[in-house]
Parts: sequence; structure tokens; C-alpha cells
Amino acid sequence: MKTIDDLTKELGTLSGKRILVRSDLNVPLDKETGAVTDDGRIRASLPTWQRLLDAGAKVIVVAHLGRPKGTPEAKYSLAPAVERAKQLLPGVTITLAEDTVGESARAAVSALGDGELLVLENLRFNAGETSKDEAERAAFADQLAAFADGYVSDGFGVVHRKQASVYDVAQKLPHAAGGLVLAEVEVLKRLTETPQRPYAVVLGGSKVSDKLGVIDNLLNTADRLLIGGGMVFTFLKAQGHEVGKSLLEEDQLDTVRGYIERAQKQGVELVLPVDVVAATAFAADAEHSTVAAEQIPADRLGLDIGPESGKLFASKLADCETVFWNGPMGVFEMESFSHGTRAVAQALVDSKAFSVVGGGDSAAAVRTLGFDEKAFGHISTGGGASLEFLEGKTLPGLTVLEN
Repeated sequence: MKTIDDLTKELGTLSGKRILVRSDLNVPLDKETGAVTDDGRIRASLPTWQRLLDAGAKVIVVAHLGRPKGTPEAKYSLAPAVERAKQLLPGVTITLAEDTVGESARAAVSALGDGELLVLENLRFNAGETSKDEAERAAFADQLAAFADGYVSDGFGVVHRKQASVYDVAQKLPHAAGGLVLAEVEVLKRLTETPQRPYAVVLGGSKVSDKLGVIDNLLNTADRLLIGGGMVFTFLKAQGHEVGKSLLEEDQLDTVRGYIERAQKQGVELVLPVDVVAATAFAADAEHSTVAAEQIPADRLGLDIGPESGKLFASKLADCETVFWNGPMGVFEMESFSHGTRAVAQALVDSKAFSVVGGGDSAAAVRTLGFDEKAFGHISTGGGASLEFLEGKTLPGLTVLEN
């Protein structure tokens, strides 16, 4: 893929040039105050912004937040993310346009000075961003491209999407991959092409169906597969165990049975919890207790792996050289059900392994639970993109950047 160095050569200089940067500012917000609760993706965007600003470029950042349906919605404004960016870059002039490609955006682009940064409002306020109609998407991309002399793709969390700001714009301008995208690809290639062994994968989160492709592919590459989170109850049920009121995907039972059989045949060690924290309700203050994984009461639901499972998982990670982790072990946002996720994070901190935390809720959990990000080999900014890369899928936002 072309780099910013290549883009600099192509444009002759970055000084005075308008560079459109696709970043990932899709950060969680506090429901009460609207403030950013996890600024990891913003901080991950800063090095590329700073490099372009230091070179004297006029930086125009485009991004999305949430899932608006093609029209402006105040609750999805990028304003909170921009306010946090201003705090993180106090010496930089940063402004926010009131629209994507309308009057406010055009005026702000015209007024932008060298070494200054402009953020356009949420891309998904315009239906052209995510449209399945290629002509509509291309028309929006034309409007974005008209603002700039060059394009830098640095939002790894969206490279698996064929969207205007990710795919179409790159075909209309001199383009490059930003430092964040390059780093993510390098790490994921290390996992898929040359993992040092033993190689363990820890998968959690709510649904098996979200991770079917990655499980299917990882059974061919991983040495150990550790399953936790809500998805584990479909595995337990597939083995014939009672799971009570726990999250269960009945339609995936046959698929999961197939995975269990394949793991056994291919010599992949499949590790499931031996105990579970079972609660009377999905609530922070619900009555709960630890039970054997195969003995969940019919009137309770599992909300975390238990303490013995935490120890088991840690023991299975202790001698690994490579670990990929995607998905929390329980409802980590609730203190009572956070201990399994904490145990896995601590195990990675304590291990000698090159550990990759696969974005999304896993990355949020690491920060929420107070772990030092530097204690992990790499914390990805793109959960879905990371999983699709590990599935072996072609990611349009990456293929469009290839030389």
C-alpha cells in the first residue's frame, strides 16, 4: 500500500495541500452528559493528523459516529469527539463544520489555513456515504474529493465497508494509507501468516453468529480456542447442558456441534468455562452466584465466566507466544460481572505472549478496567474489520489502497 511518504512525493509537498483524512471517531458517549467515555480511537488518530499538520497540510477529517439513517441527528454529532480532540491537541486550531458537504463545510474548507484541522460533520448524515447505489455513493464521494488534493485512509475500523469515504474517494484522489491502518495490517498479517506458537485465540461477546466466519477460519490456524461471553452458552447447550435463561442461539447449535467435532479432529484445543456467574436478572444489582458451567439453574442466566474459569483460561494463555482476544467474557460494564474479563486481561499482561486485543468492546474493557494499554502488544481500533481480516475476507478499504 502507498504510504504518506509516497503521497508526499506524488504531490511534491504536503505544505499548503488540502488532505482529506478518513479517521475513526466512532466513540462511545455518556448517555447523560454526551461526553466521550472512551477516547481510544481519537488518540489512535492523532499521530497521522499530527504528521500531516507538522508538514504544513490543511487537514480535513471525515468520520462517522453511531448509525444515523442518512439525515442529521443531534445525538450523533461529532461535536463531543471534536471537543476531546481539542483537549488532546491544545496547540492546534480545530474546527467543526455544521454539515458534510454543504454550505458550512465549503466555507470552512475555504477558510482553512496551513497546519490547521477541520472536521466535517458526521458522514452518515448524508445518505450517499453508506448507499448501496454506486452512483449515489460516487456522487457523494465526488463532493468530498472536491475539497482536497490528496486522501489518507486512517480509519481501520471501517476498511471492511464499501462506503463513499472509505472506498470511492480513494479512487478519485492521490491516496495513501495512514500510519494507523499500516500498523493494524502489519499486526494482523503477523497473526494470519506467521504466528509464533502456541497461538491461542480468546473469543467472547454476545453472539456466536457474529463470529462464525472467524471461528471457521481459526480452526485451521490456532492451537487453542478459548470461548467465553454470551456466545459460550450456545456451545454449552450444543454439548447437552442446561443453560437456563442465558443468551442462546438455537439456530446455531448444529453449526457449533460441527465446530466442536472439527476442533477435536484437527487437534485444536477447545477450552470452555468450567463455572459461570449466574444471575436472576440482567441487572447490576441482581442476585447472583457461581455455579458449575453444566449446572446453570433453569431460572437464571449466565452473565460472566466464573473464577475457576478465569484461572483455567489464564493457565491456557501462560505459555503462549501469540494471543488474539476479541470479546469480553461477561457484562464487564457491571462490576459483579466484570471479573472474567479482568482475569483474561490480567493473564495477557502477565504472559510473555505477543497479545492483540481485537478492538470494539475488548479494547473498551481494557481501558474501563484500568489496564495500561502499553502492557499489551497491540490494541486494535477495529473489531469488525479485525475479525473479517482474520476470516480471510477481502476488505474493500484496503484493496483500494494497494499499489
